[in-house]
Amino acid sequence: MKTNNIITARVSCVQKNQFTLLPCTEVDGNYVVADANKELLGKLKGKFYNLGLEPPVVGDYVKVITNEYGDALIDEVLPRNTVFKRPNRSGHAEAFVKNLLEETIVANFDYVFIVTSLNQNYNENRIARFVSITLQTGAKPVVVLSKADLCDDVELKVEITKAICDKADVVAISSHTGFGIENLKPYLQQDKTIALVGSSGVGKSTLLNTLNGDDVMKVNHIRDSDGKGRHTTTYRQLVKLDCGVWIMDTPGLREIGVLDMEDGIDETFSDVVELFDQCKFNDCSHTNEPGCAVLAALADGTLSEERWVTYQQLHQENEWGKAKMMQIAKFTREYQKNRYKGWDL
Repeated sequence: MKTNNIITARVSCVQKNQFTLLPCTEVDGNYVVADANKELLGKLKGKFYNLGLEPPVVGDYVKVITNEYGDALIDEVLPRNTVFKRPNRSGHAEAFVKNLLEETIVANFDYVFIVTSLNQNYNENRIARFVSITLQTGAKPVVVLSKADLCDDVELKVEITKAICDKADVVAISSHTGFGIENLKPYLQQDKTIALVGSSGVGKSTLLNTLNGDDVMKVNHIRDSDGKGRHTTTYRQLVKLDCGVWIMDTPGLREIGVLDMEDGIDETFSDVVELFDQCKFNDCSHTNEPGCAVLAALADGTLSEERWVTYQQLHQENEWGKAKMMQIAKFTREYQKNRYKGWDL
């Protein structure tokens, strides 16, 4: 490829400062990877570092300046349709966080497969978190209950999971026996993109291999004692299956946080939000007021205590993140104002 040509490419892999790029063509106003086997290596132009611009992530479409003698230069990140983010506390506990940042994980996906196994890993709160985050992005959440062969009552687990949010599809599968795999085929469409998320050891890489019919990813074993495993995938990457769908495989996520996710949380807990309108008082705190629909639902069992606590926890975490971000934004404004004070701009 000649030097100094400007092309559009999609980021398929990020390893430190090295980017793997797939050249694209434009079809009906959308960018499509021309050849999944034709790759370029790229690095960021200096302006990303000098101006503090957010670097591209797996799934991004970027403008690239080609170089036949070395790495291509990434000049621009094109607007994203969907993006998956999480708060980055820089390794600190909540009480000691000074710099709360948003870390972009992947971009431009159509579906999010929320993979959780039907063993010790199954956790309704974690599923609710993932569904809330996915709904906020605008993508379609699909909860994939893996390792169904290890569960005695799969149908019950499916119904419990469906009750978490009626806007998420739920599919139980077993990569070992092939059970339920057919039910995933409606999502495996040509040039659509699926993001795989879930804790380590839930079977994401095994699922990917099963969908493709051969070994795309290596598989690690999990511990029998707690059902946990090591990360099979150590960096995020974009893989095209033989059926034409793109899969974003991400490292197992042990902790998921929420930030600026009110709409996604309320969509996930739409049944809880509907109760608020039935309360006698508009400013009901849902603690001890007479005529509180939430307390009535908790009393008669139509709303479980666990679901109500999960809703409160997610909103509290979201509000904490927003407050911390506002503090940081205020500090940044003051810093920029004082930094250039007295300068002749």
